[in-house]
Amino acid sequence: MQLSDLEDVLIIEGHAFRSPWSRQIFSEELEREWAHLDVVRARQADGRLRLVGYCNYWLVRDEIHLLNVAVHPDHRRQGHGHRLMAHMIDFGRRHQCRCVTLEVRKSNHAAIEMYQRLGFDAVGLRPNYYAEDREDAVVMLLTLEP
Repeated sequence: MQLSDLEDVLIIEGHAFRSPWSRQIFSEELEREWAHLDVVRARQADGRLRLVGYCNYWLVRDEIHLLNVAVHPDHRRQGHGHRLMAHMIDFGRRHQCRCVTLEVRKSNHAAIEMYQRLGFDAVGLRPNYYAEDREDAVVMLLTLEP
């Protein structure tokens, strides 16, 4: 992700999350050396590329922690989220990470199914994790082979 991508990312963020991150939070993430923000673009009918999804993850020692992954509603169910996740997992393997962790809303069945297809297992529950509605988060873990 580049700073110039921020407008498109904020639009997607607003569609995807009940409490979307601000421009300032994304700007700060772009400055963190351990933070990685990747985007996926899709070719439009007019031939131009459009940013349709992004993910934000941290490399912390030998672990990857996924903070956000989101795809614009007009481009969901087309494999973009899976592509972003696969890229992040490959990044983790290239950096010899042991695992990838994430939290996901207990009610987000589509995301949980995608994570399970990628090999993640539910390993815990964080009660009332999401402050705005006190929804629980499912903690998921993918162990990466050495």
